Amino acid sequence: MKNQAIPRLTAKVLIPPILLFALYVQFHGDFGPGGGFQAGVIFAAAFVLYALINGVKATQEVVSMRTLEIGIASGVLLYAGVGVYTMLQGAEYLNYNAIDPTHPVHGQHLGILLVELGVGITVASVMATIFLVFANRARRNA
Repeated sequence: MKNQAIPRLTAKVLIPPILLFALYVQFHGDFGPGGGFQAGVIFAAAFVLYALINGVKATQEVVSMRTLEIGIASGVLLYAGVGVYTMLQGAEYLNYNAIDPTHPVHGQHLGILLVELGVGITVASVMATIFLVFANRARRNA
């Protein structure tokens, strides 16, 4: 794809709005349709598009496999950490009211935001990792 001007230009134009839309879906998820899973898939789709246009090697220079591994682990830890925090506050696992007992609604919004962020980070990292692993495997077998 290096010599294909139209797909490269189209990808350059589309990737920033795709990433912006993923952030919108991520942070608008507690007010409407969307959330961490959908945002993670959209975010990973931008990396897949980048890899299809620029190649797997160039993509791994932008985001390394180590970075994706850290993303997977940190997303899961963020999700679980919110639940552990609520338990340490004396409530049930993921009872968001315990995050801010004086303002339970604020605690619920913050808890949902953090949990959905953890899901989004994990899903984006896992989807990008799956794609890159399969793309590298296909490249080695070719």
